[in-house]
Amino acid sequence: MTTVRRAELTLPGAPLGPDNPLPALRTLDRSHAVVDPRDTADLPRDMARQLGHAPLRTLLPAPLRDGYGRERAPLTLDTIVIENDRLRATVLPGLGGRIHSLHHKPTGRELVYRNPVFQPAAFALNGAWFSGGIEWNIGARGHTTLSCAPLHAAVVPAPDGGEMVRLWEWERLRDLPFQVDLWLPADSDFLYVAVRIRNPHPRAAAVYWWSNTAVPEDRRVLAPADRAWLPHSLNGVGGTPTGYERALSRVPVPVLDGADRTYPALGPHPADYFYDVPDDSRRWIAALDETGAGLVQTSTDRLRGRKLFLWGAGRGGRRWQEWLTEPGTPGYAEIQAGLARTQLEHLTMEPGEELSWLEAYGPLVADPAAVHGADWAAARETVERGLEAVLPRSAVDAAHEAWRRTGADAAPVKSLATGSGWGALEVLRAELDLPGTPFDPASLGPEQQPWLELLRTGVLPGPRAGEPSPGPTLVAAPWRDMLETAPADPATEYHLGVAQWHAGDLAQAVRSWERGLQRADARWPLLRCLAVAEQEGGHPKRAAERYVEAFDDLCAAGAGDTERAALGREALTVLVDQGLTEEARAVWERLPGPARERGAFRFLEARLLLAEGRTAEARAVYDAGFEVADLREGAEVLGELWSALTDEPVPDAYEFRMRPGHGE
Repeated sequence: MTTVRRAELTLPGAPLGPDNPLPALRTLDRSHAVVDPRDTADLPRDMARQLGHAPLRTLLPAPLRDGYGRERAPLTLDTIVIENDRLRATVLPGLGGRIHSLHHKPTGRELVYRNPVFQPAAFALNGAWFSGGIEWNIGARGHTTLSCAPLHAAVVPAPDGGEMVRLWEWERLRDLPFQVDLWLPADSDFLYVAVRIRNPHPRAAAVYWWSNTAVPEDRRVLAPADRAWLPHSLNGVGGTPTGYERALSRVPVPVLDGADRTYPALGPHPADYFYDVPDDSRRWIAALDETGAGLVQTSTDRLRGRKLFLWGAGRGGRRWQEWLTEPGTPGYAEIQAGLARTQLEHLTMEPGEELSWLEAYGPLVADPAAVHGADWAAARETVERGLEAVLPRSAVDAAHEAWRRTGADAAPVKSLATGSGWGALEVLRAELDLPGTPFDPASLGPEQQPWLELLRTGVLPGPRAGEPSPGPTLVAAPWRDMLETAPADPATEYHLGVAQWHAGDLAQAVRSWERGLQRADARWPLLRCLAVAEQEGGHPKRAAERYVEAFDDLCAAGAGDTERAALGREALTVLVDQGLTEEARAVWERLPGPARERGAFRFLEARLLLAEGRTAEARAVYDAGFEVADLREGAEVLGELWSALTDEPVPDAYEFRMRPGHGE
């Protein structure tokens, strides 16, 4: 008998803290750009087309999530436990629906890498993300903006008559509702996961999906392919292309440059291997230990892509592994499954279209001599035979069809958790009917209320007394149209400008912000937008002037510590970049005391001291030690500043560089 119950999980964790109150106006770096077109001539035609499809310009309307630190204390998380006699799956509905644990009862084995701590790090598209378990990535290339966000969750009748857990939410980067249904058939060793994405709009939409599973890195990773697509820099050096130009090459599997790259712990550098799975092959990927035992993931054919991500044995990769957990924890790799061949691609969903598929996760035991033998074809065949014996391909297809007939639209019968109110707002606006995923008006909260009033009255109310910032902006075309016809007060001009900026109408966005500035009492939100516009337009000096004006106004308005720290960090960065040390020091002196003790601001202090010619004091900041909690994946700034201070090797604590030739 399968049971579903609420529970709690307590582990050492760093609280998420408040979201950044400033809209995410900045254009994304080159890590989100398409592959260089010079490298697409030999790619499959659909792959070449999808590589250039609908890249994101900004993260709007998603909030930046950077309020966390690195001080951990006992943290209690709500969980949902799905359990039968064979498996126990522990789900975190408040953190993107992550499967934290998948425990196989007969063997006592944990099938996934389970992080013993909750430590956010800046790996998601919008910041906070954490390692471990099985995650669901939707929206655009990278870890989803919902990585640390609550999802709706409820008990729903399963296709076999038992209970299943439904997770659902409205993904805001692409404005698409999705659901993830989890159930354990009676006496099954496999967790079934059915996913559906719907496009309820009268326009086509770009779609992206990858299911990522963390596994211990002391495994061999096997998939039904003898070639893989490897992203690399245009100079031909391999490795993860974080923030620099990339190309794609098709490389042999398993041996590349004399080393077997199917053993994650043996890779020299972080790398992504997108397996070139033949069209007629069963979709699966497995991570098996020295005894031939481990986890296998399989799916219906719609989920065509399979990938291995490894951190590698270099200093940078090791440092990142330590950063994400506690000392002494073994390393991990990720086996992944997605809608396209690679994560550099986005598919198109036509108006009214839906995509669905079924995944299965469970234990597999195969002959270790074959699994770890030199004959790659024999190793793959051994695993595939073993998978077919315990879970036939036809059974996965049949389960998907049964779910589509009787489960996909089944109404929730018992609520387990509540997500955001954005889906409810969109359902009201477009009068949508989405069977199976009810976005209850009761989920509408304070963030949605001004937009609900705009929808109902055509007038967007301004911030209430005491509200420190204008709040989030809706940027989709229907909302932008409503803003354009609403009374043009400063708050409306602010939000209209953000929506126009998102649409790529940069000049009109600037005009809207400038109009709002003429009558605004609180001028700093508009001045900050104009500062970003100047910076993005290639006018850093003018951006610096705007930032100084914005920070002065914010301080005069008595804004809170969160707003002061967020704007102060941006202002300091630009001012130091421009060598305006006097103005930067004036901003520094007015930062909240607790903010100045955070690692990100200690780093900025070191930069400012160096710019002021106080090199010894800047070096002392490093010697005292600091940690930038929201350091971006692949960031090299800590090592670069260290090298500007001294010729000594970069200490391990500051060595996060992952590119080949760095951090060896």
